[in-house]
Amino acid sequence: MAATSGCVSRLRTVMGRERPDPVTVTIKTVPADDDPYALLIARQLSEWLRAAGINANVLPMASEELLRQVLVNHEYDLFVGRYPDSTLDADSLYSLLHSQFATEPGWQNPFGYANLSVDDLLARQRTTDGDERRQAVADLQSTVARENPFTVLAFPDVIRAARDDRYSRFGTTRSDEALGMLQLHRADDGADALRVTTTDERVTSTLNPLLASVGRVGTVTDLIYDPLVRRYRGERYPWLAESTTWVEDGVLEATLRPDLSFHDGEALTADDVVFSYRFLRDTASGERNQAAPTMRFRGRSTLAESVTAPDRRTVRLTFGEETDSVAERALTVPILPRHVWTERTGEPRVGGLDLGGGTTEALVTANVPPVGSGPLAFVSATRNDRLVLKRFADHFLETADTPALPDAVADGAAFEELVMKHVGSDSSAVDLVDSGDADLTLAGLGPGVLRRIGQADELDLLVDRSQSFYFLGFNTRRAPYANPRFRQLIAQLVDRRHLVQSVFSTFAAPAISPLARTDWVTDDLTWRGRDPITPFIGAAGEVDDAQARAAFREAGYQYDEQGRLLGV
Repeated sequence: MAATSGCVSRLRTVMGRERPDPVTVTIKTVPADDDPYALLIARQLSEWLRAAGINANVLPMASEELLRQVLVNHEYDLFVGRYPDSTLDADSLYSLLHSQFATEPGWQNPFGYANLSVDDLLARQRTTDGDERRQAVADLQSTVARENPFTVLAFPDVIRAARDDRYSRFGTTRSDEALGMLQLHRADDGADALRVTTTDERVTSTLNPLLASVGRVGTVTDLIYDPLVRRYRGERYPWLAESTTWVEDGVLEATLRPDLSFHDGEALTADDVVFSYRFLRDTASGERNQAAPTMRFRGRSTLAESVTAPDRRTVRLTFGEETDSVAERALTVPILPRHVWTERTGEPRVGGLDLGGGTTEALVTANVPPVGSGPLAFVSATRNDRLVLKRFADHFLETADTPALPDAVADGAAFEELVMKHVGSDSSAVDLVDSGDADLTLAGLGPGVLRRIGQADELDLLVDRSQSFYFLGFNTRRAPYANPRFRQLIAQLVDRRHLVQSVFSTFAAPAISPLARTDWVTDDLTWRGRDPITPFIGAAGEVDDAQARAAFREAGYQYDEQGRLLGV
């Protein structure tokens, strides 16, 4: 028998058919201090994978390092994260999944996913409307659910704590909506500063609106930088633009409000708008053979084929075949001061992210102090301690009659300063609010502090439905994750209902589609207790080992004598 075994071994070697190695998977994510849920999700996923014979390990790392490895250098197997865009619509999937972005850094297709049918559907939803577009989006969701380049897990509820003795109307705000800060009312005339706490130290050290994020959804840079048009409660409102008009097919003109300026006193003109759109496409401004696009806003920046400035207050955007409603998404990107960012096209002068030929100063700068045109302007920042912003007295909310805006935000901020205090834990954040040293916890809290909030007489519990989702992402550039059947089998090892109960303490909603909290979600992909495409192999959070292994064998995989899944 030994001689026969040796002959078989040599035959495999000669034919290049050595026995495959066991499948080893590393799940990367952020530590608990950066996100109260991501690490717990990753650990549960690793247990489920191990039950199917997969050697799965969890590797937590700081947000900046995870960003570099996953979103920039694509050095990962699987990763657990939270999608940072809280204004999802059908066209959001264009940059997330189109194959043209597969090699770029950032949130544009970090999975390296390439499917020509999906590309076609993504293009079709941009160029059609009505029932035809709705059908394209339905087909797109169905195809993505089957191909599974990423597995949507759940949409969390965001838990916050507030006290209303100095400011009120916290209950009308949403955690992922920057303009929510402008809805507050001052209850105490002596309360000049709104004091909020956050466990995310990055807000005290990095205020670059172009950088990707793998942590919690932030709203700070949205208060510092203004777009032409803002989205609020699902609707778009003129913002820096006084009006927008389709002057002919595929051509839109935006007229800026008069006397706009940046926080440093420089005038904001149409030239700054033109610069911003070109800069988002290439932060190297055409000075290299290889473009260096931003890691955010990529999908929206590709919509406009050209942007010109006929005069100081007029911007003309020319689009291709996109329908008007899709094209207008391009109006929601931040407008940058040309006199600041035009100096950031070169290679970084200090250490930063390793983007190879795509590195520019714009993509690595901390951007402190930031110079924007938004309703709040920078005052000071102390790393790992606090960030202070103040009302921008020359903002149009302060100086102009703006009847076209929602009444809740048209009068600007009710406070003179916004003071953001960094703390080390959720419990510390709640303690500061309870003691009267802060008014609100800004970032979402973990469920471990719910009882603490409920027992405090001075605290109000705020819970709102987030529009961003947690997911498991696959690096489809490498085996075995390039195989959609393997990805489907991994998805069948995930019990979303159990995750919601065990990780989120029921403060989340299971989901199958990334559009689950939009009116684009299809009836067949609406969560009704189970995933109809990749149903869980097991029950009550326990994987059925035998059934899982049978499913992998049926897909062509094998197990060794130790019960370990082998590659192919």
